[in-house]
Amino acid sequence: MLPKRSRRTVSKSIGPTCPFAGSCEVSKTQRRHCPACRLQKCLDAGMRKDMILSAEALALRRAKQAQRRAQQTPVQLSKEQEELIRTLLGAHTRHMGTMFEQFVQFRPPAHLFIHHQPLPTLAPVLPLVTHFADINTFMVLQVIKFTKDLPVFRSLPIEDQISLLKGAAVEICHIVLNTTFCLQTQNFLCGPLRYTIEDGAHVGFQVEFLELLFHFHGTLRKLQLQEPEYVLLAAMALFSPDRPGVTQRDEIDQLQEEMALTLQSYIKGQQRRPRDRSPGTPWIHWSGKMLGPKIGPGSKGAQWLQ
Repeated sequence: MLPKRSRRTVSKSIGPTCPFAGSCEVSKTQRRHCPACRLQKCLDAGMRKDMILSAEALALRRAKQAQRRAQQTPVQLSKEQEELIRTLLGAHTRHMGTMFEQFVQFRPPAHLFIHHQPLPTLAPVLPLVTHFADINTFMVLQVIKFTKDLPVFRSLPIEDQISLLKGAAVEICHIVLNTTFCLQTQNFLCGPLRYTIEDGAHVGFQVEFLELLFHFHGTLRKLQLQEPEYVLLAAMALFSPDRPGVTQRDEIDQLQEEMALTLQSYIKGQQRRPRDRSPGTPWIHWSGKMLGPKIGPGSKGAQWLQ
């Protein structure tokens, strides 16, 4: 019987030959007995000769099939990578996991509470500025505690620790803050508080900056990243060898590579994730547009994320 597929994978240059002068019976049970007679029966049934693959095309197709199978095979994290993720998650849980619920301790204006009715007029700006200053200071302090809880970070010279923190603190804050972004309302929901783009404009941020910021958070949030992916992104931002003042660039570059490979392995191990959901694109967009050329699209970190 004829096979379901009509494209025959035989070489054009050599081609199969029948030792019995083309007299073989081609049936469902005997169809593999003589490739030459099987091919001739396909041609007699109307298969076009130009559908026969050359040896090169056949090799290319098999290579693509092998690559596809490899991509579909779940990647197992090494013991070192699993330990790295546990360390990062532990530090994150202790210092950054609940910090957004604590914003309510820093004298928030009444209109920030979710249950509060919108005001007919703008709220006084000074209390809102003070609140923003307090929570930003608090977030940076929690980021510092997070980094100091990482043995690999503490092993670096103190000068490099300071340089890395200066460059990465704001980035890490926004990576972690993304977990509070609500796609439905386009607001940040931090415990009982709600922060809108209008709040940012009210305290003096440029609308263009805010629109880019909220677009970044919306794009990143749509990826539905898991907690390990967030902390690995934060670690990649932290261990950036391109920061001004860094002395141990090779060592820090190696650390960032380790974080990137762990993130890559973790993503590949998530079979439920669609192929187009990779954390690289929005992060590169954000870093290149807003955080300066040192971590922009041409940097080592951006290359790894791609």
